[in-house]
Amino acid sequence: MDELASRVDVIFTATPQGFLAGVLNEDILNKVKIIDLSADFRIKDVATYEKWYKIEHKSPQFIKEAVYGLCEINRDKVTAQTRLIANPGCYTTCSILTAYPLVKEGLIDPDTLIIDAKSGTSGAGRGAKTPNLFCEVNENMKAYGVASHRHTPEIEEQLGYAGNCQVTINFTPHLVPMNRGILATEYATLKRKPDGTLPTYEEVKAVYDKYYANEKFVRVLDKGSCPETKWVEGSNYVDINFVIDERTGRIIMMGALDNLVKG
Repeated sequence: MDELASRVDVIFTATPQGFLAGVLNEDILNKVKIIDLSADFRIKDVATYEKWYKIEHKSPQFIKEAVYGLCEINRDKVTAQTRLIANPGCYTTCSILTAYPLVKEGLIDPDTLIIDAKSGTSGAGRGAKTPNLFCEVNENMKAYGVASHRHTPEIEEQLGYAGNCQVTINFTPHLVPMNRGILATEYATLKRKPDGTLPTYEEVKAVYDKYYANEKFVRVLDKGSCPETKWVEGSNYVDINFVIDERTGRIIMMGALDNLVKG
């Protein structure tokens, strides 16, 4: 890292959790900008990071200045002076963008948010692990990290900033027998208007358009069209849509992306 910092303008770190935090210092950051693909600087609360990742954070002094690099919500925070960018995870990118506008505008109760997400096998990396072998994954589907997946606090923290409140969610990931892609289906209770009625499709759609109409890589689909992973495969797009369930007073939000590109 010390040698590279003197030779280049930007360093991308795709390293195991804890590595960058263990070698980063002020001298390196004064010479080079770093875009980190691990979780070392995504979560602002050190105790939360250490609880979910089961390791000690070696350089908490740099957490405050790190910018969470989800450009659709933090673009204005990435400036020429930014030294450290924490790149978001794949599940988190899809999960946050799918619900963000409705949390930001107060259309849903964020504490009722349930995220049911599915990922292809490449989301687990290239390591030789028995559960990821072809014969284990093919013709099979399973939940994992139930009530314990470490992307949970990352999603909660970013949506908490959006809603200016503490957010607690249920996040359940699933492994599905495909190579790549993530599909997140999210459920939340809609907040009723003063007259007791639910927001209309047009009102919810207007909120999504407010945040994403000028975002090239977020596509809010036409009414009745549910996102599919094959539509975003090999691309940087996130496809999003929603359905209002009048019977239950809830909204079902859906998002899809390619975990090897946008994620």
